[in-house]
Amino acid sequence: MSIYEQVLTFIHRPEPESFQRLALDVFRHQFEAVGAYRRYCEGRGVDPGAVRIVDDIPAVSNVAFKYADFAIDGSVQSAEAAIFLTSGTTQGRERRGRHIVARPEIYRVSAISHLRTMLFPDARRVAILAMHPTADVMPESSLAAMIGWCIEEFGTRTHLAAASRDRIDVEAATGFLADAEARREPVCILGTTAAFAALFSELRSGGVKLRLAPGSRMMDTGGAKGQAVPMQAAEVIGRAGELLAIAPAMVVNEYGMTELCSQLYDATAFNCPGVSNTNSQENTKDRFKIPPPWLRVTARDPVTLRPMPDGESGLLTFFDLANVGSVSAVMTEDLGWVERGRVRLLGRATGREARGCALAIGQFSAAEAARRTEVTPERVEAPR
Repeated sequence: MSIYEQVLTFIHRPEPESFQRLALDVFRHQFEAVGAYRRYCEGRGVDPGAVRIVDDIPAVSNVAFKYADFAIDGSVQSAEAAIFLTSGTTQGRERRGRHIVARPEIYRVSAISHLRTMLFPDARRVAILAMHPTADVMPESSLAAMIGWCIEEFGTRTHLAAASRDRIDVEAATGFLADAEARREPVCILGTTAAFAALFSELRSGGVKLRLAPGSRMMDTGGAKGQAVPMQAAEVIGRAGELLAIAPAMVVNEYGMTELCSQLYDATAFNCPGVSNTNSQENTKDRFKIPPPWLRVTARDPVTLRPMPDGESGLLTFFDLANVGSVSAVMTEDLGWVERGRVRLLGRATGREARGCALAIGQFSAAEAARRTEVTPERVEAPR
């Protein structure tokens, strides 16, 4: 069984006791097959045979995807591979990170499997309104791909993508929701916080309040991108209830990134029986997020990069088995803590807190610089 088949098997039938063994096999596969990652590990003096636990696998900063292709050698030219680009809003669109996914079908299985658990635990097909372009309009967007798969897997014949590259069609979105209200048909609304802010503004300015059918739900991808005044998660939940009659537990915030093929979602009373503190708007800031079984999350000390004990905050680091075709160990600039597998987000690291991420980027840059100045018997290669 190939390493890809092993990962797919694990996603379909997770066995927690097998995670570490498979993670180490994935790491060794990536060390051998991903040139940029191998050079990074060698620059850190890492011997893959000596790595015994997941926490010792070297993590690459998500920012490093702006500087190198962490991809299985040869996959860039493969017709099967998908290339997803980051938004580039932090450092400008002239330098956008890209994630080369050698086996997009693994990304699809990962995305759909956890969506089924966290957004569609009732196994119900519903009308879907996407307030973000789908892959036919924005093929370089990993979110667009995920939204398209969600429509295919969980939608009825009634669906609408009310967005282009340049604008959100709030009038079309409002009309779609009004029609669903009239039919008493539940709706799932997918989109970014910025798109929801535009929808809520349109409804409020027109004095419109819709009463969507019970079972309606919303996936908010979160983040402040595209907003002059960022809308907080509690505001999204409050306005969804006020303007659309969507219950707080049915508004689920998603945490994901281009560099990962797996996502985390809010735990609510809808998708996690026994969770009761998320039923009111006042307690939304206390929500934690749930990763799928094939995604391990740790918090690391911002300076030493050592894993923190449960319940202590640090830089969030991920090992995503679904990233088997690129690099699975990815560190972010996001702060949070992890306890019994549950993740609490605290915000973006700044100043001293970002030292660890900067260190990881510096180590990667040093490894790449060394590669570009290698001396061979034929010639001296100058830095590019």
